[in-house]
Amino acid sequence: MAAAEVSAKVQDAICSNVDQIKDEMISFLQDLVRVPTVNPPGENYIAGAELIGNQLKKFGYETDYIAAEGMKEHTVAHPRVNVFGRMKGSVARPSLHFNGHFDVVPVGDGWTRDPFAAVIEDGKMYGRGVSDQKAGIAASIYAIEAVRRAGLKLRGTVEQSGSVDEESGGFAGVAYLAKQGWLGKDKNDYVIITEPTDTSHIYLGHRGVYWFKVTTHGRIAHGSMPHLGVSAIDHLTDFLHGVTHDLKPKLATRKTAVPVQPPKSRYASINVNSVFGGQPEEGTQSPCVADRSGAIFDRRFLTEESFDQVKGEVVEMLEGFKAANPEFKYTMEDLMIVHPVHTDESCDLVQTLGGCIEQVAGKKATYAASPGTYDQKHVVRIANVAQCVAYGPGLLSQAHLPDEYCVIDDIIASAKVMALTAVQLLGIE
Repeated sequence: MAAAEVSAKVQDAICSNVDQIKDEMISFLQDLVRVPTVNPPGENYIAGAELIGNQLKKFGYETDYIAAEGMKEHTVAHPRVNVFGRMKGSVARPSLHFNGHFDVVPVGDGWTRDPFAAVIEDGKMYGRGVSDQKAGIAASIYAIEAVRRAGLKLRGTVEQSGSVDEESGGFAGVAYLAKQGWLGKDKNDYVIITEPTDTSHIYLGHRGVYWFKVTTHGRIAHGSMPHLGVSAIDHLTDFLHGVTHDLKPKLATRKTAVPVQPPKSRYASINVNSVFGGQPEEGTQSPCVADRSGAIFDRRFLTEESFDQVKGEVVEMLEGFKAANPEFKYTMEDLMIVHPVHTDESCDLVQTLGGCIEQVAGKKATYAASPGTYDQKHVVRIANVAQCVAYGPGLLSQAHLPDEYCVIDDIIASAKVMALTAVQLLGIE
């Protein structure tokens, strides 16, 4: 379905209303940043969901809270609660859904400001999760409110969701919403995930992700007589050396034709997330040969690579060590598999959003793909909504850094883009 024609007068009124309510939007964002919804372990999710839900109710949405019942992540200590708001139009379709995750990564070291104070300095708001991606939630909510305060009623339906656990895969968040039917091709025509995209970029998709764990198994023995044992750590060391000196150089030669940003992320890659084995670092040590060791890996793969190839070359390397040394024993476990996704840039959502970016920013939108995965994977593969992209305020390069910040003017500009996009896609009465 084609985007509706909207007069310049209406568009000016919408942008003017974004400017009029910008202080409210920034104040709401400060409140949201000040709720430390840290994942892991998943702290203060109920408080985060209720803050968003109360604002949605105030602005006229039918609001629901959806707990991820039956998911292992959903516990008494750390409940997984998502919030969902729907504002019905005079017709059910077309329907535009805005999604943002309100979980944030741990603070980490190196901050020079209180990470949950949401202080504003020199036109920037600082705080953990402000860029990734609570600013996007504030922008989408206030974008539609600006339309309402301009005295306009959307013809189609608009939805907003605040979801959890994106930083750990989104399985109790958007994946759960999709599986339970809150999101789906029978309800939604368009989905905008408000991840930070540097304001003028549209992310059409993302690379593939394969997280896996390799555990090496040895034989315990007295540390004074290591020849009587088999060190699992030695075997893991051999494998890690192979990953670093054999596999990594191969991956560095594989480049995708997809416009992933930043450019260095257009290459296949592998990273060691964690290493474990032997005795705990803390506590009293005893003289033992380690009989168990392992590591967790993060392999990012390209559209041009098949998953069978990605996993197969790891297995081939492990089997090579096993063939060379009969005492080399290992197990391998798949932890997460996400295939690449890519939305057609000629579709109505991308073209409409791109036109609105050009109108607000005065320059053409840039079409790109994200170096990291985000919840588009669940929208496309579980909800089966083809027209899904990421767009929102914030610098992707700020994600997960100390002194994370978002530029205030970028939040305002993104809200204008979202408001104009909603009006053109859904139409007005």
